[in-house]
Amino acid sequence: MPDVWSPPLSLRESAGRCHLTLAGLTYGVGFSLQEAADDLIARLVGIALGARSSGYQHATEVGPPDRDLVEFISEVGDIAARGDDIRPRVFG
Repeated sequence: MPDVWSPPLSLRESAGRCHLTLAGLTYGVGFSLQEAADDLIARLVGIALGARSSGYQHATEVGPPDRDLVEFISEVGDIAARGDDIRPRVFG
């Protein structure tokens, strides 16, 4: 199976909370890594389904969108729209 591009994840801890960031696209915060991941997934589902319903609109003032990121959001939106769990795609 060929490698599939995914945005990088970063994790940091601050004030006793986990902060999980997905390539500056979205984030999750929680008192545990699991809570942070759950928060990130909920936010990403909202972004992906919102982009899917709007037709992936973007502001022309900021230039063309990152193709890899748009493809990733599209794929995650398709998975979520089917009612499937996006975690395997996001966290590999």
